[in-house]
Amino acid sequence: MTIMTEQSSKLVWEEFIKQYYWEELLSLAGIYPEKRSLMVEFSDIERYNIELANELLKKPDAVMKHANDALFEIDLPMDVTLDNAHVRITNLHSRIQIRDLRSENISWLLGIDGIIRKATEVRPKLTTAAFECLRCGHVNFVPQNENRFIEPLECDGEQCGRRGPFKLLANESTFIDAQKLRIQESPEGLRGGEQPQTLDIDVEDDLAGLVTPGDRVTITGTLRSHQRVTKIGKSTFFDLSLEGISIEREKSEFDEIEITPEDEQEIREMGSSSDIYNKMISSIAPSILGYEEIKEAMALQLFSGVPKHLPDGTRIRGDIHVLLVGDPGIAKSQLLRYAYKISPRGVYTSGKGTTSAGLTATAVKDEFGDGRWTLEAGALVLADKGLAAVDELDKMAKEDRSALHEAMEQQTISIAKAGILATLKSRCALLGAANPKLGRFDRYENIAQQINMPPALISRFDLIFILTDEPSPQRDGNIAEHIIKGHYAGEINAQYQSLSSSKITQEQINKAMSVIEPTYRPDILRKYIAYSKRHIFPVMEEEAKQQIINFYLDLRSQANDPNSPIPVTARQLEALVRLGEGSARMRLSNSITTRDIDRVIRIVNESLRQVMTDPETGKLDADMVSTGMPKSQRDRAKLIRDIIREVQQQHEGVAPMAEVIQQAVELGIDDDKAEEMIRRLKKDGAIFEPKNGLLKIT
Repeated sequence: MTIMTEQSSKLVWEEFIKQYYWEELLSLAGIYPEKRSLMVEFSDIERYNIELANELLKKPDAVMKHANDALFEIDLPMDVTLDNAHVRITNLHSRIQIRDLRSENISWLLGIDGIIRKATEVRPKLTTAAFECLRCGHVNFVPQNENRFIEPLECDGEQCGRRGPFKLLANESTFIDAQKLRIQESPEGLRGGEQPQTLDIDVEDDLAGLVTPGDRVTITGTLRSHQRVTKIGKSTFFDLSLEGISIEREKSEFDEIEITPEDEQEIREMGSSSDIYNKMISSIAPSILGYEEIKEAMALQLFSGVPKHLPDGTRIRGDIHVLLVGDPGIAKSQLLRYAYKISPRGVYTSGKGTTSAGLTATAVKDEFGDGRWTLEAGALVLADKGLAAVDELDKMAKEDRSALHEAMEQQTISIAKAGILATLKSRCALLGAANPKLGRFDRYENIAQQINMPPALISRFDLIFILTDEPSPQRDGNIAEHIIKGHYAGEINAQYQSLSSSKITQEQINKAMSVIEPTYRPDILRKYIAYSKRHIFPVMEEEAKQQIINFYLDLRSQANDPNSPIPVTARQLEALVRLGEGSARMRLSNSITTRDIDRVIRIVNESLRQVMTDPETGKLDADMVSTGMPKSQRDRAKLIRDIIREVQQQHEGVAPMAEVIQQAVELGIDDDKAEEMIRRLKKDGAIFEPKNGLLKIT
């Protein structure tokens, strides 16, 4: 057994700071006490003395005391004493996953990566308590190093020595800012199906209040253990927590995904392929046949556009939101799950079991022991700068869905609960799936009336696709054959793995698997997307700009007739720009060309055709999504209300329904459509029925 000789001392740390951090120390002294931390890179300690670095890892308490004492006693060329300053160790090499923490790590210096899940309010913590003896008036000072409050056993006054009583003097006591955090493992570091684990962090002084829920951080600290206390007494099991020494916010997106030089070379070769788009499409959910345009849209969503920060402080989102609506059993959930797995940052949740708190954020009473209110981040905050896949979006409660409006457009989540006012970031793309109210989609009915979602929320999606399960002998045969081949590949692989007597060869498995094998492996695809979002920031060429403007103006010109509906709004124009940026990023290009715009116009046209075409007139109508009612129905509703208003003037304030329908038929409205519109107006509260068969305007 090798005995480690102690290297650390105040003199050693004084020499190290003078040699490596003298300029930084002078800078700190100039702004002390506003800033109270000297940030020291662990690699510099290793360069100075490797044995000192190893001692710091294994005995951080003693070594950090030497470092802080050296900071206090070092001679400065100015009249400043750094009595409350701290040495903060950053960029620790020995990072460890929360799930890998073991008993041998206790009392070691560790670096933990993850997402801040909860954060309490910053509150003062007592470090030295001043107690006045009520018998003699002497003031006793008691250090408060434990988690529990410690009172003096007896007065330490020369003439007293009695056991109190004592009174706490808050004005003469010493306090320090303190906060409790809870850090959760990053979703991108988990294997499929793993539950992310959490760890409680204690931070003090200038580290308190630095981070909010949703921040991605690396926290360096000393691992502590605390004995559990149950109703029947103390337990032999201990809980773990981290005593924070430094907090580093993530500097760059997707740094946690390691891309080796070999990976980078492979990525560049992939990007130079002339057939990159088709290869990307075939790499998304290869076990699902068809849906090429939807897979292409999902690929563009994974690469996303470029967020813009304008001089006036406005931020324009670059993330692309996609909604899939359709019949049950057509693999919507599988598409969502595949997208979240290949996203460098992905969070998957189902709307049915998700509240607004679970999706956005909430204020909850903490379980840290002191009952404070804490902020807890939800799925959209945890998916910041990534993808949030939300299945069964239509099954969420009405008040829960309302929290999505701000999260989708402004990409922030505002909390005003339990006295906590905070704004969290949710800069993520939303991939949602929803089912029609009545089980199957009706192509002759307005989309907004078929989904249990408000039109204002539906209109925030850049692309909406409708997936219908329509029988077709050829298509059904292809799907059946594809599904059977996938199952067969799985069956022979399972037999090969489990039965030693199996006669199946690896060649047979490879041949069977080729049907459902993606062109690009999911692991390299995640790296490709991360590399693209980290390094590619495309700019639109002049021809591409003009092409988008011409497309938009061409569609808008269809509304020149006052009786025509408005075909598209500026939201569709912004969607074209974001999709164009995603298309350029997909081929690792910093220029958006007319070929990119051709591609996204085709996708947007398909989405508009499916969602915004009025089945009565065959024209594009943006109101079908933005207001939930196409212009043809809105005109009909206005006409019905006018008829009711006229008829009720002739019949003492009420309008017989039969007469209203008769006049509507005379004006060219079918009696079925007139009855349907009356039902809808009653449901919306625009009219009511005071007596059976009689109508009245509200």
